Amino acid sequence: MFPGATASREDAAYAVVGAPLDRSTSFRPGTRFGPERIRRFARPFDDYDRRTDLHFSDCSVHDHGDVRAWDDAPEYLAWLAGELRDVVADDAVPLVLGGEHTVSAAAVDAVSPEVFVCLDAHLDLRRDLDGNEYSHATVTRRILDSDDATDPVGGDSTSGVEEAAVIGARTGSPEEWDRADAADVTVVAPEDVAEFDLRSWLDGRTAYLSVDIDAADPGFAPGTGTPEPFGLDPRALCSVVRTVAPNAAGFDVVEVNDRDDGQAASLAAKLCREFVYSHAAGRE
Repeated sequence: MFPGATASREDAAYAVVGAPLDRSTSFRPGTRFGPERIRRFARPFDDYDRRTDLHFSDCSVHDHGDVRAWDDAPEYLAWLAGELRDVVADDAVPLVLGGEHTVSAAAVDAVSPEVFVCLDAHLDLRRDLDGNEYSHATVTRRILDSDDATDPVGGDSTSGVEEAAVIGARTGSPEEWDRADAADVTVVAPEDVAEFDLRSWLDGRTAYLSVDIDAADPGFAPGTGTPEPFGLDPRALCSVVRTVAPNAAGFDVVEVNDRDDGQAASLAAKLCREFVYSHAAGRE
C-alpha cells in the first residue's frame, strides 16, 4: 500500500493505481517493478507537509492496488482505461504508478482532459518504433492524434486533448521534431523551463499531468529505461507539478525501474505526494 493511502474506495478523493506494463522498453527493462518500488520508497516521508499544512493521510487517498499487465498492449490499455473510468466515476482523481509510459494513454482516455502536460526527456511523438505503434515512444502522439489510427487505447477514444506541452524534452527523431512544430504542441527545453509561463499556457484548462521520470537528469534518477543526460533537477520537476496540480484531473509517474538504489522511485513517490498536496490545497 502507498504510505498514508488509508481511505476506503467509497471515501476516496484520490486513487493510487499501479500499471506495471513492461512490454516495449527500448534499453533497460524493469518498469514492471515501478509501482511496488515507488510505494516502497515512499515509506520514509513524513505525513505532514508544512507548505500546505496538510497531512497526506487526511487527503482521502485510497490504494487500488495494481492492474495486472499482460503482453497484449492494446487489450491492456483498454482494460486499464476501464478501471480508471471507474475511479473517475467515483469522483476520485487517478494517481497512476507506471509501468512504461504507454499507460498514460489509457489514463488520458479515462480522464478526458483539455490539455496534456508531460515532463519527459523524449518527445514521444513517433507514429511507431520498430513497427510498434504501442511503443512507449509513441504515447504523446497517440494522445494527440486520438481521432485517427493512433487512437490511445485502440478503440473509440473520447480523450479530446487540444494541446500538449512537453517539458524538459531534449531529444527526438526528425519525424518527432516535425510533429512538434504543429500548433498543438509546445516543447520546453530544460534550460527554458524556469522562464516558461506554464500557468498562462494552462489558461484555466483541465489538464492531465504525466511525469516520465527520465525528465530528471539521470544523476538524480538513474533507475529508468532510457536515461538522457542534461535533464531537469528535482526542484524544477516539483515546480511544474505544483503549478499544474490545481488544474489537473489526473496524474501519473512512469518509467521507474529497479536499476538503481531507489533514487528514481524516491523522486517519483515524492512528486506523487506533491501532486496530492497541491491539488488538495487548491480544492480548499
